[in-house]
Amino acid sequence: DFPRHLSIHPGGFLLGHEPVRDLVPIENATMENRTVIQWDKDDLESLELFKVDLLGLGILTVINRSFDLIREHYGTSLSMATIPADDGPTYDMIRAADTVGVFQIESRAQMAMLPRLKPQNYYDIVIEVSIVRPGPITGGMVHPYLRRRAGEEEVTYPHPCLEPVLAKTLGIPLFQEQVMRLAVLAADYTPGEADQLRRDMAAWRRFGRLERHKERLISRMEAKGITTEFAERVFEQIRGFGDYGFPESHAASFALIAYVSAWLKCHYPDVFTCALLNAQPMGFYSPATIIDDAKRHDVQVLPVDVQQSHWDCRLEPLGSSEIRDGRASYAVRVGLRYIKGLREQVGRTIEASRRKGAFRSLEDFTRRTCCEEGALTRLAESGAFHMFEAERRNALWKARGLDHDDPGLSLKTREPRIAFDALSEFETIAWDYDTTRHSTRGHPLAPLRDELSALGYPDAKTVGAAKNGDRVRYAGIVINRQRPGTAKGVVFMTLEDETGFVNLVVWQDVFQQHYILAKTASFLGVTGRIQSESGVVHLVAESFWSPTLDMLPRKRPSRDFH
Repeated sequence: DFPRHLSIHPGGFLLGHEPVRDLVPIENATMENRTVIQWDKDDLESLELFKVDLLGLGILTVINRSFDLIREHYGTSLSMATIPADDGPTYDMIRAADTVGVFQIESRAQMAMLPRLKPQNYYDIVIEVSIVRPGPITGGMVHPYLRRRAGEEEVTYPHPCLEPVLAKTLGIPLFQEQVMRLAVLAADYTPGEADQLRRDMAAWRRFGRLERHKERLISRMEAKGITTEFAERVFEQIRGFGDYGFPESHAASFALIAYVSAWLKCHYPDVFTCALLNAQPMGFYSPATIIDDAKRHDVQVLPVDVQQSHWDCRLEPLGSSEIRDGRASYAVRVGLRYIKGLREQVGRTIEASRRKGAFRSLEDFTRRTCCEEGALTRLAESGAFHMFEAERRNALWKARGLDHDDPGLSLKTREPRIAFDALSEFETIAWDYDTTRHSTRGHPLAPLRDELSALGYPDAKTVGAAKNGDRVRYAGIVINRQRPGTAKGVVFMTLEDETGFVNLVVWQDVFQQHYILAKTASFLGVTGRIQSESGVVHLVAESFWSPTLDMLPRKRPSRDFH
């Protein structure tokens, strides 16, 4: 419970010397026992009310749950302070951009930067999480930094007075503090002027205050012998920080969390996957992509099962033959929480009933859990009754045919006992996606690989090995589309199949030419040329098309895979 003078609003916590209700209108929040104020954070600033922004990070929940799982299943107590520093395998994984689920460095842009920047140590990650931001990008600082880091460009300073400020970043300003110090040292800003610059950076989109600094900054830098070109780039970077830029202290905190989550993914992929699935929704990727990525890292993910699944995902021991790095490996059992439409209360009831003994049959399960027909239907469609009925259609027929008015829960006498055809591999995966939005049994394109190959469509692994300039026709499932404001209309898309990802660069004219297909299709074909540089592979799209549906079974799933 919050004191009378403390209340939550969308931008942080509002503090005052008298009850908040006397200052601003308050309403109940969606979350129970929480309130929010109705004023915008910018209005609070105009009224000179004091507020504190608190950032809640879902990855901290993942890390905390990971530590609990490691202690419970591996007998090792860890904390963020005791994770081994400078771990070679972890940095190898980071440099390879193998970072699905890793805090801050899992986005498409960060994955493209990692093989170029090649982080070797903690401070390199500080740089990494800061450089893919509007400030450095719009200021044109990214490529000069990468060239200097690679030894392709000499490290120079626009003025000797700036060397102490820019030495750590090879003469290129990347952090908000550096920009502020640069204004003081290179443009002779007073501390008061520098603080006003900081305020105007945060408010420039609303009030345009930043423009009044342009002439002052550039002219003063020129007077010190700094080139006009560099001075203008610095001003553009200041503009970019008005969108979003990192202070070094902020980047350092984020880098620590990024390293810890990467270390967990590298050394305890089973634990990390389990914790990540239990913390959803969060991050860039759907549970389906997280599960497929875990399987490519030799993590066994088991389907939902009323005899084994808890509400949350959990770890199950594998046979003694499954040993990795001297430690026993665990499988991840998907929790009942992933069945769409199944209420948590029903899941908890299933857990409690099972603690009294294993379920002997579907009738026994229904009698002991008192599940209604809707819940039974969802469980049957998801395959959670496979130990009672191996075929889902049979389980579904039986679940719907139970006579709930009969204490024995026998099949209604009017329902004939029939056997249905077994689901094909593709249909099984499609039913999984319809009921749980993922499949532990396979990727949707895996059953179609022979047909896709016959049509000349390679898999993602083959595309990743193609040479620079090769022309490629590829078909995959779209997992994200991004159109950053700093990309001047370029759209970035990621397609996926059972072997991995294909990253697309889509120029504005190509996107507009194929607008509807590129924006809406979940199963998409693309023709383009490979762009391969510094270990980063992109497919530059030339056209989009719909993959032939003749390869798909006649009874396709009713919903998109993602």
